[in-house]
Amino acid sequence: MTQGAGQGPEVERTATLRDFRVPAYVHETGPYVHDLPGDTAPVVDEAYPEGYTPTQRDLPVINRGDTLQVPVEPAVAAPAPVPATGPGPLYVVGDVHGYLDELMSALREKGLIDAAGQWCAGTARLWFLGDFTDRGPDGIGVIDLVMRLSAEAAAAGGYCKALMGNHELLLLGAKRFGDTPVNSGAGTATFQAAWLLNGGQKTDMDRLQDHHLQWMARLDAVEEVDGHLLVHSDTTAYLDYGDSIEAVNDTVRETLTRNDADEVWDLFRKFTKRFSFRDEGGADAVRSLLDMYGGSRVVHGHSPIPYLLGEVGSEDDTEDGGDPVVVGPHVYAEGLAIAMDGGVTMAGKLLVQQLPLDA
Repeated sequence: MTQGAGQGPEVERTATLRDFRVPAYVHETGPYVHDLPGDTAPVVDEAYPEGYTPTQRDLPVINRGDTLQVPVEPAVAAPAPVPATGPGPLYVVGDVHGYLDELMSALREKGLIDAAGQWCAGTARLWFLGDFTDRGPDGIGVIDLVMRLSAEAAAAGGYCKALMGNHELLLLGAKRFGDTPVNSGAGTATFQAAWLLNGGQKTDMDRLQDHHLQWMARLDAVEEVDGHLLVHSDTTAYLDYGDSIEAVNDTVRETLTRNDADEVWDLFRKFTKRFSFRDEGGADAVRSLLDMYGGSRVVHGHSPIPYLLGEVGSEDDTEDGGDPVVVGPHVYAEGLAIAMDGGVTMAGKLLVQQLPLDA
């Protein structure tokens, strides 16, 4: 199993999942406040929605080498079935977060790549739901793989495409703006500090090139495929950026093109929100997106399934509860939402799933 490389002292590691007793509502950004003396904790802006804390680290980063793992067999599955006519089968991939070896194993298991890592699925269609980097050891390797598979799939009559996650925005911001102060609403923040706090890897930054930045900046935020509305984050914040899929994607790209640190921070902040579909009123939140952008189900990453299920992130965790077990996507919100983040950074599973799901 590949273990994290380039970890600095900023990232705490521990051997067991239950040692992390962070509330399930904490969100990604971080205590990178520069205008407060000493170790004073930043004050959270009360104007933020309940459950949104933009000045705390979001989710734990766990050294997968110290946790019990279920081995992934390297055997190559048969290539994905290819129809005689029309588009090929549709697959989605949850958050990868730099775990390249796990991604390769999962893609091989589904018959999408061969033993050499080449596209072998013909006209199949593959969507990544964002968050390629940070926390894991080889985020740039993941991006390089997705870019290469995009070309190989297109040549075979299929496609491999990707959505923008909040960690793409975070990496873009860290590279573009560094320690430039931004107005976080809870003190002075910087992209660089937020990136480090949320698992940024120095090896990724060292290998980041212009073509990676250009690729990330052009990613769509929302797409609808075969009745599935694909987004990265389980939030309704997309509604703030347009009343159509095209409008949202154009607005996001234009925001990045203007290269304004505060504007990009606000985009990152909103795309970091989570759990909008989980609790009471969650189905209505999903419907608000479906009514606006189309589709019959939302498919998202971003929030690890163990958190959505309440298996971790609670003071009720027991000492002998063991690690969370993720066997596949999580369908919830009255069947309207499909969660795809299996929690690869927390001893979970990197999910690759064919759609539609069986009823």
